[in-house]
Amino acid sequence: MEFGVLSLLPPVIAIILALITRNVIPALFAGVWLGATMMYDWNPFMGLYASFSDFIIPNVGDPWSATVLIYCGLFGVLIAFLQKTGGAHAIANFISNKVKTSKGAQGSTMLFGLIIFFEDYFNALTVGSVMRAVTDKMRVSREKLAYIVDSTSAPICLLGPVSTWVVFVMGLIGAQFAELGISDSEYMTYILTIPFNFYSILAIILVGIIVFLKWDFGPMAQAEYRARTSGKLFRDDAEPPSDNEMMDVEMAEGYTPKMRNMIVPIVVLVGMIPPLFLWTGGYPEQDFVTAFGEADGATSILIAAFVAGIVALVMGMQQKLYSFKEAMSIIVSGFRSMMLVYIILALAWSIGGVTTELGTAEYIVHFAEQTTSSAIIPVLLFFIGAIVAFTTGTSYGTFAIMIPIAMPIAASMDISMYLAIAAVFSGGIFGDHCSPISDTTILSSAGASSDHIDHVNTQIPYAITAGVSGVISFLIAGVTGSSILALVAGIVVVFVLAFIMKKVWGKPIPEKYEIMA
Repeated sequence: MEFGVLSLLPPVIAIILALITRNVIPALFAGVWLGATMMYDWNPFMGLYASFSDFIIPNVGDPWSATVLIYCGLFGVLIAFLQKTGGAHAIANFISNKVKTSKGAQGSTMLFGLIIFFEDYFNALTVGSVMRAVTDKMRVSREKLAYIVDSTSAPICLLGPVSTWVVFVMGLIGAQFAELGISDSEYMTYILTIPFNFYSILAIILVGIIVFLKWDFGPMAQAEYRARTSGKLFRDDAEPPSDNEMMDVEMAEGYTPKMRNMIVPIVVLVGMIPPLFLWTGGYPEQDFVTAFGEADGATSILIAAFVAGIVALVMGMQQKLYSFKEAMSIIVSGFRSMMLVYIILALAWSIGGVTTELGTAEYIVHFAEQTTSSAIIPVLLFFIGAIVAFTTGTSYGTFAIMIPIAMPIAASMDISMYLAIAAVFSGGIFGDHCSPISDTTILSSAGASSDHIDHVNTQIPYAITAGVSGVISFLIAGVTGSSILALVAGIVVVFVLAFIMKKVWGKPIPEKYEIMA
């Protein structure tokens, strides 16, 4: 059956409902149900039955999907143990002892944010809460602390080699590969999107510019001037979260955290992945490059996360931070913490299957070929992803909606698959940074104990600066196909824009107040 323009209904309805309800789960389910209903002659009851029997259950029950769900849970377990053993706090304490200036306080916060590349929630809460004492001492505004935390947490999770975000997007990429009949490694595909993830890279570079060159502008410049000259870390009528809302990382009382509690498990996690890739890819029977390309990425990361979690568990028990029975409860809590990811993934896989059956991608590709140049597609994917993320407040939901659209378009229009996927990633994070209802934005405000609206207002000019630079990069990449040329152009633009904004919208801080801090 040919559906033509009607094949757009499920993803469009999913997007519209996500915008209205601010919740991606019912929106995705509605899209699945509508598509199934269309395939059964618009019978809503058969559509409900088919939603589960034809799409949700087969997708969740698939061995590859089950692997993805398990390693998501194992990441949740690892993060739960890292929270309990407090290694991140020890690293922050070590850094804070070396800080002597406001620039040093901000730079060390940025560095700490880049170190915790494996989970954005853990990053936002941990970095903000443990570095607050350092930045407060150096009279850095809470708005600035929240900005540094927010603009490193999500971007670095999609630029690092392994994280909860990576396993999530691998699940989306792998599902589309199965639909498109592509046998490439989903993990290597993700790795190759990194050079094209222009907004994430430029957002982190802009943090460095703002911190080390002191090029503050807009409301942030006013906030920094207030904090440095008057010592007021937030405005007089601000409403920062109270201590009981902070969701600080829980550790055993009276325990002095050790850096090795985070360093050792993360080294195990990252260090095991390359040899596991080679082993699952058939090395040494296969040559090095072939083995890496044919590796079972999902199983490799699953085993690495499992072993790293066991290492973290044992280290905590050796230090008598919890008993074996309490460790089992932590494991359950870790799996439970990933429940939202499980649901979104299952529904994302299902709506991807629905759109394939309806021929949505084929219709979009045909329409795009008739109306626009393939060079513009990455920019359009960036903008649409940004709009969805801004209005829904979730990058995860944006990826779930947009990846099943972007990848078939790239495959059919001879666009770089890595560029198309990265455009969705960048758009989702850009929209997330601008959105007051974004979960990571809210957690960054909480971790930094900053008034949430003040955090959003001070961050938006910076996000837009990196976003405009990212658009230029995607346009150049779409025309030339070169990630290097596009990134260099983006870096030049972000420097020029930041310099201009500092000149016309800045507020210099007298040197004596920097010394006083």
